[in-house]
Amino acid sequence: MSSRSVRPMMSSDLCEARRRALGLYRAIYRYIPYVIKYYDIPKNIDQCRWMLRSYFYKHAYITDVRVIDMLIIKGYIELKELTHQWQSKHHVIRHWNPSIEPKCTSFIAKFIEGN
Repeated sequence: MSSRSVRPMMSSDLCEARRRALGLYRAIYRYIPYVIKYYDIPKNIDQCRWMLRSYFYKHAYITDVRVIDMLIIKGYIELKELTHQWQSKHHVIRHWNPSIEPKCTSFIAKFIEGN
């Protein structure tokens, strides 16, 4: 049985992926004041930085280099859309007000909803 190794997209190891993730974090962190100004969002810099930090902590447990590279690419795409103002104000605000409500997990809540 032969096994084929899969080449990573950008990073060769976890250390390099971490360096790229920190570079993305710093790039977005620096651009936050401009996002607040250009999109006229009703949040201050600290709230935006807290949201950025929560996005990165949400994916902190991932150790697969290919998945980390994919998330970094998505992050850079999001940053480019912000810098070129291809997103509207609604796209920026959705990070604080998600439109999908979490599903009920308790028995009483499911019973009341009729599920």
